[in-house]
Amino acid sequence: MRRASRPSPGHDQGDRDPALRRFLADSTPVVAGGRAILLQIADPVVAAGVRRHSDFARRPQQRLAHTLMYVYAVVVGTPADAAVAAAFVTHAHRPVTGADDPDRQLWVAATLVDSAIRTHRLLGSPVDDARAEDVLRAYMPIATALRVPAERWPDSMPAFERYWASALAQLRVTDDARGVVRDLLHPRFAPAWVRVAMPVVRVVTVGMLPAPVRTQYGFPWGPREVRRFRRTVAGLRLLRAVLPGALLRLPGPLLIRAMHRTARRYPAR
Repeated sequence: MRRASRPSPGHDQGDRDPALRRFLADSTPVVAGGRAILLQIADPVVAAGVRRHSDFARRPQQRLAHTLMYVYAVVVGTPADAAVAAAFVTHAHRPVTGADDPDRQLWVAATLVDSAIRTHRLLGSPVDDARAEDVLRAYMPIATALRVPAERWPDSMPAFERYWASALAQLRVTDDARGVVRDLLHPRFAPAWVRVAMPVVRVVTVGMLPAPVRTQYGFPWGPREVRRFRRTVAGLRLLRAVLPGALLRLPGPLLIRAMHRTARRYPAR
């Protein structure tokens, strides 16, 4: 795990490495937002908190947007952006049992960095070992902003993979988690554009899950599902290849601006 003596990269690392900053600002990991949430709620404590203190059934897309706001604000935003995001998260977690548990918050942050790296690789971004280490360091503030002690964050990708394997082995999908999944993947009250996108979202979300977790959720996964997943990924890779880099980086600033608008309307206390 991460050594306490090693300084946090913060925003300075990205400023010194423009290529890394562009990589972190790329919206490709948005595709795996559902995957990250399903992994998070495969922890029974996280699932119970989300199920009892959330309105996924009515606003699942808003919950996903809030998660993405937090990631962009902390990873590529300014210190002021990160402070606003952290204040919102702290406020939202106050009534949720287990929300301040460092073990759970470490897991939540780990699902975000793992999903980011795997999605980039799946959709064609070159992510070698050095770049993966950069991403791991860049995502550390997500965990520390959630009150995870800095020394708990893995200090290398091998350390992260050991933590990941151990955490996966302890997951247990409960009825609370399955209820959240129904609301997330089959939203009844979402805008029309969200419902139109959901078939692709469902294919990618289920296909990217680790096999043991997918089995626990009860998702079918046979030759037909594998073919559908591969076709969907091929289409997304093609789409990503033709989109300009500036367009791929556009969601981050838009989400951060939306976060500040929300902060002005509903200041966190």
